[in-house]
Amino acid sequence: MEDKSPIAAAESLEKKYAKQRRSRRAKIARPVRVRPSDPKDDHFDDMPTSVNASKEGIYFLTRNSKYYTGMRVFVTFPFTSAHDPMSCEYVARVVRVENLPNSNKFGVAVELLGTMNVKTGGRPGPR
Repeated sequence: MEDKSPIAAAESLEKKYAKQRRSRRAKIARPVRVRPSDPKDDHFDDMPTSVNASKEGIYFLTRNSKYYTGMRVFVTFPFTSAHDPMSCEYVARVVRVENLPNSNKFGVAVELLGTMNVKTGGRPGPR
């Protein structure tokens, strides 16, 4: 019997994009906090769980339908609490939004553009 879970559907769709990536993805399920960075976008504070991540991007599942390709967002990964000094917040761009079959979830891929942390600054990794 074929697995129809949202995670299985997301992993199947993710395989299509493997050749386009600059770095390998690691399967990692961690909490993520995502908020729009553009004041023109409706505010939300989404707390999805990652499916996979690399030094240049994160892919996660969400029920939030407000994401769109090109959207700029603030991403905290991994997210533990708003007051955790070890949390790292990034500026990111949504590069893909997938409506997952047989579920009310969306797969969202974001490219990490830079970190908001004062200590490290700059881009998240070499390009």
